[in-house]
Amino acid sequence: MTSTLPSGLSARQAAPVTTPIPVSLRIRERLQKEGIPFLANDNISDHLREGELDQLEIEVAGKVRDLLRSLVIDIENDHNTEETAERVAKMYLHEVFKGRYHEQPKIASFPNVKQLDEIYTVGPISVRSACSHHLVPILGNCWIGIKPGERVIGLSKFSRVADWVFSRPHIQEEAVIILANEIERLCQPLGLAILVKAQHYCMKWRGVKEPQTSMVNSVVRGDFRHDPSLKQEFFELVRQQEALLST
Repeated sequence: MTSTLPSGLSARQAAPVTTPIPVSLRIRERLQKEGIPFLANDNISDHLREGELDQLEIEVAGKVRDLLRSLVIDIENDHNTEETAERVAKMYLHEVFKGRYHEQPKIASFPNVKQLDEIYTVGPISVRSACSHHLVPILGNCWIGIKPGERVIGLSKFSRVADWVFSRPHIQEEAVIILANEIERLCQPLGLAILVKAQHYCMKWRGVKEPQTSMVNSVVRGDFRHDPSLKQEFFELVRQQEALLST
């Protein structure tokens, strides 16, 4: 049989070169196929397969290196940025955006054996996030008010859940709603109130550059929404806790 290959070209050389599909593309195609949203403040940990987070860290580091080169930074010779790409990739996936890629911390709930029915507040809880518009910090405090239902969780667990929820690219209005949904799912309180006060570096550091500006928003559900006196009591307790900090 006469070969159809060009003269001097072996079959091995003529075989098409296949490029591995980036892990981010594999994950994205899987999420799209299953109809799973992957917006900036969504958690996708349930849909990552073993080893993919490590692969994603390597891919992100490569993209950050490309970004630095596009910013005309000589990363090959600059000792200060030699390992910046790796640091940034690790920071995004395991620290500042860990709420996207890691599972929620284990939160145990317990029966409300004593039928506790008085409200209590937890705060201030430090919250750290990043503006999804510019990926610069959002830093502030959170207060959580609870009127217990049939189950309760430990005080420290509110801090863990808040940290997990806020460790994603966010706008503050949505972050508070997501946190409220998670707390309701965990302990099903009769009433829930959340207040967040934060400073946004997209306003402090860039743009209008207003260093003293902050954003305050809240969500009230259940008995806090239907009973104005409970809502008022929650905000009064928050004011008392803030006053203690300033003394």
